[in-house]
Amino acid sequence: MQTIRTTLVENFGGMAQNLATGDERFSLDEVPDLSGKVAVITGGSEGIGFGCTHTLLKHNIAKIFCISLRQEIADEATKAIDEEMGAGSAKKFVWLQCDLANWPQVVETANAILEQTDRIDILINNAARGIMTHQLAPLSGIDLHMAQNHMGHVVLTSHLLPLIKKTSEAHGTVRIVNLGSNAHQNAPSDVKFESVEELNKDLGPNGQYGRSKLAAILYSRYLAKHLTAAHPKILVNATHPGIVETAQSSVHIHEPYPLMGYGMSVFLKPFKKTQFEGCVSTMYAATVCQDSGLYICPPKIVEKGSEMSNDMEMAERLMKLTRQVVSDKTRKQSVEKGCPFKDY
Repeated sequence: MQTIRTTLVENFGGMAQNLATGDERFSLDEVPDLSGKVAVITGGSEGIGFGCTHTLLKHNIAKIFCISLRQEIADEATKAIDEEMGAGSAKKFVWLQCDLANWPQVVETANAILEQTDRIDILINNAARGIMTHQLAPLSGIDLHMAQNHMGHVVLTSHLLPLIKKTSEAHGTVRIVNLGSNAHQNAPSDVKFESVEELNKDLGPNGQYGRSKLAAILYSRYLAKHLTAAHPKILVNATHPGIVETAQSSVHIHEPYPLMGYGMSVFLKPFKKTQFEGCVSTMYAATVCQDSGLYICPPKIVEKGSEMSNDMEMAERLMKLTRQVVSDKTRKQSVEKGCPFKDY
């Protein structure tokens, strides 16, 4: 019964949230005042990301840099912010267009952020390609799930780290959150993160997505081991949002599963979380949590995750391969211009 209760609390919305007990509980009202702080969120203009954006603004964040791809979605977010929070509120919301699978563009976007702020207190790596078919990123030729969901975020985080470190030294705790998922358990058991050939193997929609979410958790544990150890005020955690009503679960799911996708988009719709319920664990990790290297499920339940997600040798292989792939694919824009790729 305990397992059933936890599964309901972590994954479904509405009345299921009332099943959380004691130290498991956390609500968006418990997010502290964030006056003076600056956040960066990928995919912050819709879905879970907008839930994060809305919550941070509600709690007086000074500025949010939102990285996403579609102008019309960002415009809708800007309009919603002004309508719900008062005219002028959207001035705190700075949108930057970027394709996370285009790593040189990610570097340009990171540099644009660094030119506009002298601090970063919160970094939420949220944007992701969902459960979809196997494709290769046009520029790098790397599996699109890994190129966007993992490597794009590593490039972004790495280029923001110098300012993140300065912020932690000058202003206190900085929190980095990587959106994982319980779907990381769908990563095939033979995943090793040893070669490009392995990365580009078609694992099927659930396998592709699950592997990229496994990478998000391993990356968080890797940074906790290396980055937090050297900079104790920088905390890095991974989160699971639950099953949330987003474009991924209502529209994109039909790309790999034209008919079966209705099980997710229609049948589960009454039970799915709203974008605000879906951002609870991430808001806890981004504003309150005092630990590093955790996998946090809603509302604030710390789970072990799969055995693979705790394999630190695998985490080291993942990041070695990430450095190798990104350096090789962006050599003219980075290494040859004296910009070595450092991930912590």
